[in-house]
Amino acid sequence: MNIFISIFIGALISVMLVFNGTLSRTIGNYSSSVLIHIIGLITIITVLFATKSKLKIQKGIPILWYSAGAVGVFTVLFSNISFVALGASLSISLGLLGQAISSIIIDNYGLLGMKKIKFNGKKFIGLSIMIIGIIIMTIFK
Repeated sequence: MNIFISIFIGALISVMLVFNGTLSRTIGNYSSSVLIHIIGLITIITVLFATKSKLKIQKGIPILWYSAGAVGVFTVLFSNISFVALGASLSISLGLLGQAISSIIIDNYGLLGMKKIKFNGKKFIGLSIMIIGIIIMTIFK
């Protein structure tokens, strides 16, 4: 089930990137980023009310974990910039490469509180195939 959810998330991110990038191309990077996050805030507040959920802020949680919203702002902003310059497929491919490399580093060293999962040859082969694919996509635009 989690595999299908992950695939769905990937598809959703692709659609989001196109929507965000097109909005950014139309009204500008900063304006679109503000608007995207305001709409996101309204959406999650609506979900909270609809599900009768409460916003939980707990003491003792490292402040770093609350910075994810700021990371999200920069993710949207930089995605918009790359979409306008590179288009959807190359932006998404390079973004996935960045995610893969970052995830491998985080797992290998157990960063950010994650369990250590060592880098191995199979992951190297997968990463190499991704890089070759991106090079081919870049050459044959």
